[in-house]
Amino acid sequence: MGHLNLVDLRESHLEKLYAAMQQINNLPAGQEPGELLRRLLAARTKATWTRKGEEKPGLWNRRKLTPARIRRIHATISSALGSAHKRKMIEHNPAPHVELPKAPRRRPVVWTAACVEAWRKTGRRPAPVMVWTPQICGDFLDFLEEEKERLYPLYHLVATRGLRRGEVWGLEWTNVDLENKVMALLEGQGDDDDEHGEEVSLKSESSWRSVSLDDENVALLKAWATRQKRERLEAGEGWKDSGRVFTAEDGSPLRIDFIGDHFDVLVRKARLPPIRLHDLRHCAATYMLLAKVDKKVVSETLGHRQYSFTQDTYTSVVPELAAAAAEATVAIIPRRRKLPKEEHPKKEA
Repeated sequence: MGHLNLVDLRESHLEKLYAAMQQINNLPAGQEPGELLRRLLAARTKATWTRKGEEKPGLWNRRKLTPARIRRIHATISSALGSAHKRKMIEHNPAPHVELPKAPRRRPVVWTAACVEAWRKTGRRPAPVMVWTPQICGDFLDFLEEEKERLYPLYHLVATRGLRRGEVWGLEWTNVDLENKVMALLEGQGDDDDEHGEEVSLKSESSWRSVSLDDENVALLKAWATRQKRERLEAGEGWKDSGRVFTAEDGSPLRIDFIGDHFDVLVRKARLPPIRLHDLRHCAATYMLLAKVDKKVVSETLGHRQYSFTQDTYTSVVPELAAAAAEATVAIIPRRRKLPKEEHPKKEA
């Protein structure tokens, strides 16, 4: 929208922009793109997208822009316009009055025994957002430990403390206090958008949150720090001091896509029902609620901006998981007799 003067910007301009964004890779056949869509497509041809370490031209990316991503773009615009309004550069700030596309909230579904059995037969997952039972998650963490997986502490942290991908990727040692068992997280760092409807704060003073650590995570992080020091000595002058907690073996930051891609590989290798890395965060939330942790504490740990989001998202998951646990407990006990069938009265001769 560079052809517009800042003082002339109105709600209708932003709404038309977001409508055009929704048409990217989603334009009906035979329909000609409008002016704004043409501008957007021209800008994308100049961009590059990185995937698995390889840079590709902008038009290679065929993904549609999700409503959640558009909301993140609007949050950036809103922040800029808010500053301009405070500085009296503009008399009217249109951002608060814009109608935004609704981001569908995908509630998690539990990988119950029945779901796992159906998946093994068909290869289909029941829903886009899935949550492992505690038993399956335990099997995954045991697998990582037995395989001596280098990034085991990273995935353990996500599974138990519910960090976002960008938060664990950007975590620095200066923000980790192992003696007092606490760490400070910069919310939303490194992530383009959250595809599950979560609202992530922009990078400001208010976007930091404090998360407590348990004894097991503290022990794993201390062991990881020792390993990192050893790798630093082995790398010598080739060591890249990024200050990050989780790094490549030469100290350089991990590629943010690698964390999720590697997780997918590990899940397949462990032959477990598929979930995505972000679903591991949902697992952490569900286990906290199942352990009777106060919902307000769970909301603060996860960094949700609204307590109601936590309650609405996970209220249906915990009873389902509890019911699955009850059924699994009964099923695991071997019995010689079968459950009695319903008796029907004999017909008189």
